[in-house]
Amino acid sequence: MLATSLDEHLSALYRLRQFGVKFGLDSINRLVRGLGNPHERFRSIHIAGTNGKGSIAAILSSILVREGYKVGLYTSPHLIRFNERIRINGCPVSDDAVADAAEAVQLIYTQGEPPTFFECATAMALYHFAKENVDWAILETGMGGRLDATNVVRPEASIISNIFLDHQRYLGNTLAKIAAEKGGIIKGGIPVVTAVKGKNAIEVIQKMASEKNAPIYRLGGDFRVRRDRKKGFSYFGIHRKWKNLKVGLCGEHQITNAATALGALELLIKKGVDISEKSIYEGLAEVKWPGRLEIVSEQPLVILDGAHNRAGIESLKQYLNNNLNGRHLTLVVGIMEDKSWRAMLRSLIPIAYRLIITSPQNSRAVDPYSLAAFIRPFCKEFDVIPCVAQAVATAIKYAGHKDAMCVAGSLYAVGEAKAYLENNREGVSPGEIF
Repeated sequence: MLATSLDEHLSALYRLRQFGVKFGLDSINRLVRGLGNPHERFRSIHIAGTNGKGSIAAILSSILVREGYKVGLYTSPHLIRFNERIRINGCPVSDDAVADAAEAVQLIYTQGEPPTFFECATAMALYHFAKENVDWAILETGMGGRLDATNVVRPEASIISNIFLDHQRYLGNTLAKIAAEKGGIIKGGIPVVTAVKGKNAIEVIQKMASEKNAPIYRLGGDFRVRRDRKKGFSYFGIHRKWKNLKVGLCGEHQITNAATALGALELLIKKGVDISEKSIYEGLAEVKWPGRLEIVSEQPLVILDGAHNRAGIESLKQYLNNNLNGRHLTLVVGIMEDKSWRAMLRSLIPIAYRLIITSPQNSRAVDPYSLAAFIRPFCKEFDVIPCVAQAVATAIKYAGHKDAMCVAGSLYAVGEAKAYLENNREGVSPGEIF
């Protein structure tokens, strides 16, 4: 398949973004019917929630792959290339696979009303997973759950990671309303695992599960964790116990994500799915998830984190406060306009020795000069560098050999930073990027 053909397919796909966000399952149902219902040809796990969906998905994939299963992983957004959204055994699919899936889906939607970008991408993933005969597909919702395109599947287990205020424009302005949308992935008789804590949110989810006769298992109630001093943890589960576990992702919050994934795996084991203790320990320890507290260099310390809401920013702050060890931090921040960017900035400003305001190349990005105007009363010394690549290059110079820099505020900013770093490895001390 020629690269120009892939470019043409992706251009057509990206043009679908003009249709924005449209909730409803009519379009995705039409697409999967036209493709022969590929989502019925493999077992799946479906994940919704405000934060942590991608990390939980990556953990599940890592463990199941370690056990020897062929695993499809569908997440969003991508950081650098569209291919990252659709993975087989942890590896992004090939250009040929993207072009093939795009062509198959486009043949369906050209016969009726165009789908959204996300509906089309979801259908492509389901088509490719079926074509590759995966044993399992791990599917992350894009937004919400009830009317999300991924909600066409009937999974073996459903997971709702947590509920925070985010995407209020689309999902509602209270935790209860958001919980009702996320809880829309609950299916009749299918077990649900959740780490949701808020009273209003968990009451909604429990009620929805009860109405659908879906057993529900809560972290902190039905299963729990005990952290140790070496940044590991022990898991005390619904039926099983695993001690001295390590998760290969940075941040205290990843232990919560790992425990939530283990809760779902326990349910699969109870159903007769073969998952060994060895696969659990090794899959957890070896999991990788780019752009989420990802350390790409030690000298200087370079951290990429896609924290893009208040809860994510608090997890990032906790990690930085506990791990900088006296190093001055240069913080590069670019945020989307539909986020609580004022609260995010107020929270980030105190931890930065230097602050650089930037803007990813996305129409939803907040103008960096608007961000600058807002922070000026709180922070007198900062730079405005609209280009993310230039902002990263400047931050690395500020950090020198001994200090630290971090890119945060959105996955789009992190993606552009990651692309720059991969193309300019000499920008960080040679041999230090890993």
